[in-house]
Amino acid sequence: MAFFTADICDDHSNQTDVLGPGYSNYGGAEKCQGEIITIKLNRNNSDLISLLRDEDGTGKVVVVDVDQAYYAVVGENLMKFAHQNNYNGIVINGYVRDTYQIKSIPVALYALGTCPRKYIPVTAGERNIALSFGGCQFTSGDYLYADADGVIVCSEKLV
Repeated sequence: MAFFTADICDDHSNQTDVLGPGYSNYGGAEKCQGEIITIKLNRNNSDLISLLRDEDGTGKVVVVDVDQAYYAVVGENLMKFAHQNNYNGIVINGYVRDTYQIKSIPVALYALGTCPRKYIPVTAGERNIALSFGGCQFTSGDYLYADADGVIVCSEKLV
């Protein structure tokens, strides 16, 4: 992928939102870009499992909000589903696990940190709703770019 978020911000400063600090990439891809799909979860990741396992993610990045609940939302199995269905990346307002295993899966995975436990009781999530976290707005259909310098969002594909 021939882009750098810093260059996009320089060239399109009025068209980009930048996700606030604290998010790191735990996945095996150094960067990602794609059309955003949003999903809001209530700790449990069953709706995210269905999305990553059952739907084609070509050209897509999934943005997940769990309100920073201290449970792992994505681990090795979900990253395998994301890779099998061609998702470019996942950005989580929450936590991940299985970091040793997921480093070899070529999907970017930005999150606040790690947590070894997951939330077991099944709860319903909501898809394709506007999300807001880290000082950034995420809307399904918008475009996201992420690399070592950060995550940026814009209303259209810029690169």
